[in-house]
Amino acid sequence: MALGELERDVMDRLWGAGRPLTVREVHEQLAAHRKIAYTTVMTVLDRLAKKAVVRQEREGRAFRYSPVASREQMVADLMLDALGGVEAVDTRQAALVHFVGGVSPAEAAALREALDALSHPTAGGETTPA
Repeated sequence: MALGELERDVMDRLWGAGRPLTVREVHEQLAAHRKIAYTTVMTVLDRLAKKAVVRQEREGRAFRYSPVASREQMVADLMLDALGGVEAVDTRQAALVHFVGGVSPAEAAALREALDALSHPTAGGETTPA
C-alpha cells in the first residue's frame, strides 16, 4: 500500500522512535520541521491504523502508535504488491530486470547475496540468511 508524503513522514518518526509514540509526540517532531495541526497528525495516525500500517494501543486517555512492520518489510511488500498486479510472466521479469538496472553496485551485491542464499539451502532444508 503506497503512502502519501505526510504518511511517510509520520511513519519515519515512528520507525525512528523505537517505541510507541502518542499523537502529541509525533506532532511535536513534525512541527519542528513544518507547520502542521495536531488534529491533522491525529487524523493521519487514525487512517494509518485503519489501513493496518500502525498498531494503536490505548494508554489511559491517549493512544500510542507503533509500526506494524519494519520499513524494509513495508518497502518489500509494496514491491511485491506492484509485481502481483502484473499477470504476464514476461512483463514481471522485464520489470525486475528494469529495477535491477537502476540499483547501485552495493544494492546489486546485496541482491546477489540474497539470491545465492535462496539457491543454496542449508542441510536442514532452510535457506541461509542474507
